[in-house]
Amino acid sequence: MIKAYAAFEPQGELKAFEYEPGDLESNDVELDVLYSGLCHSDIHVIDNDWGATEYPVVPGHEVVGKIAQIGSNVSDLAIGQIVGLGWHAGFCDSCSMCHSGNHNLCASAQPTVIGHHGGFADKVRAAANSVVVIPAGIDLESAGPLFCAGITVFNPLVQFDIKSTDKVAVIGIGGLGHLALQFLNAWGCEVTAFTSSADKREEALALGAHQTLNSRDEAEITEAAGRFDFIISTVSVKLDWNLYLSTLAPKGRLHFVGAVLDPLDIAVFPLLLGQRSVSGSPVGSPETMVKMLEFAKLHHIKPKVEKFGFDKVNEAIARLRNGDAHYRIVLER
Repeated sequence: MIKAYAAFEPQGELKAFEYEPGDLESNDVELDVLYSGLCHSDIHVIDNDWGATEYPVVPGHEVVGKIAQIGSNVSDLAIGQIVGLGWHAGFCDSCSMCHSGNHNLCASAQPTVIGHHGGFADKVRAAANSVVVIPAGIDLESAGPLFCAGITVFNPLVQFDIKSTDKVAVIGIGGLGHLALQFLNAWGCEVTAFTSSADKREEALALGAHQTLNSRDEAEITEAAGRFDFIISTVSVKLDWNLYLSTLAPKGRLHFVGAVLDPLDIAVFPLLLGQRSVSGSPVGSPETMVKMLEFAKLHHIKPKVEKFGFDKVNEAIARLRNGDAHYRIVLER
């Protein structure tokens, strides 16, 4: 029997919940959960904001765990290994995306917390092809958020061949943005942080930004016209995207990893005349996660986390809902 915390209705508090997982599938592994990050996506799932939640729902898709069981067909993992589990708990391994190493784009991928019980539990199960061995030297207490927030901001660096000579800006210094600053600085880029908070300016510089711009000061942003090769937006609110597009250099790219629900109001002529691009991406593949972990280890990159016991999960959720988390929350056993 797996002991977990589950929501039974939208916006409901999590309550103790037990379920029988049945026999372990031949291609699956079972993890003893050590740590599990709390992400805004968990809140969206709890509240059924995306219309796909099945109740009771056990959140938790930033899992650090120890392999306790392996299925009969699993040969590349071993009991006792410490692994990470992110947004996906399995891939089909038969589509063109999986065959090309783009598992994160698999149309049949199984989300960890939609139609599947996640990591706010003592154990969690997932397909072996979705977990990644965590190398020695990674701080396990803070590693969970790397498997969602971390890979979300690292993936575009690989996908779009960001160069160490590029001038890159980050919109929003929060759960995603504070990791983006660290990765980009270590990547060798000239890094600018767009932030609306004067309190975050010094911290943004400490995290890796070389300079900051006030995202509430239109004149200041206008002065940055044509400066950036790449802008990564981590926010989920509507902004004046045309103003930000004006800060892109020719062939520059505005890239979204924050889930803005409002349609993008973007003028086409600035895109045409400067051959600029607008794009978005989800989390990365397991292969890219491996690269991310090695890069994070090499450059001592880790999320800033606040820790709660699993029995304090509702307090942790309330803190995240109120916008008080600095910057990620991790539940610890």
